[in-house]
Amino acid sequence: MKKLVFVGAGSMAEAMISGIGASGLLPGEQMWVTNKQDTNRLKTLEQKYGIRATYDYGELFYDADAVVLAMKPKDAAAAIEEIKAYLTDGILIISVLAGVSTEAIEAAAGKSLAVARAMPNTSAAIGKSATALAVNEHVTGMQKMLVKELFNTVGLTAIVKETQLDAVTGLSGSGPAYIYYLVEAMEKSAAEIGLEKQTAKQLIIQTLLGAAEMLAKSDKGPAQLRFEVTSPGGTTEAGISILEQYSVQSAFISCIKEATAQSKRLGHLLGNEIAAANRPL
Repeated sequence: MKKLVFVGAGSMAEAMISGIGASGLLPGEQMWVTNKQDTNRLKTLEQKYGIRATYDYGELFYDADAVVLAMKPKDAAAAIEEIKAYLTDGILIISVLAGVSTEAIEAAAGKSLAVARAMPNTSAAIGKSATALAVNEHVTGMQKMLVKELFNTVGLTAIVKETQLDAVTGLSGSGPAYIYYLVEAMEKSAAEIGLEKQTAKQLIIQTLLGAAEMLAKSDKGPAQLRFEVTSPGGTTEAGISILEQYSVQSAFISCIKEATAQSKRLGHLLGNEIAAANRPL
């Protein structure tokens, strides 16, 4: 790859730039970035990662191998309208726009394009994202390998069907927030039972890390691991009984289902907006 372009310069673009640069996959000078109007943000990224930034689209897209669409989903239609003349047949389009289908991206551009959709999560910022990838029929085998390599620099990747991306959004895309929500509850309970804040934080984080490592390395499922911790009449059983009393597991299931449904709703809405924007007068 000679040149990778980012349209949008937010946290996800920065996480990718950081991961790709740190991995050695691409040097900074082969990554280019632009955004709507925040010149200070572009200067910050240039200085921090040694990348290049410009508002000159001719310079930005010249000889580009791949373009990452990393703007806010609500800005996608307008942004693609601005750059569509530069999106040629040989360029791979990589979208991290939640809910925006490959079909909608092609419709916005008014042409057939090789489009890969990625659903990373915010843990990409520390190289620990769980990223699902889906590609359309125009993506070549080499391009598919390339996009997987790019997202491997910020964590784990899995190839899925595009129809599964809403489910991925509800599960792992929004997943870190569910864990943070749980940690909030653990921190509040720690305060109420008399533990010092910093001590509680260290214990909670190590507990989460240890449990995640057990799940990753053990051939046992989560239910079996839980049963092994839960002695009859013990403290864990007492705690679990309260979680069951409040139907916490059912609440988490409903939470993920609702996040998935919202992803579908937003995708449908954005698709309609893009279609309307490209409908002949």
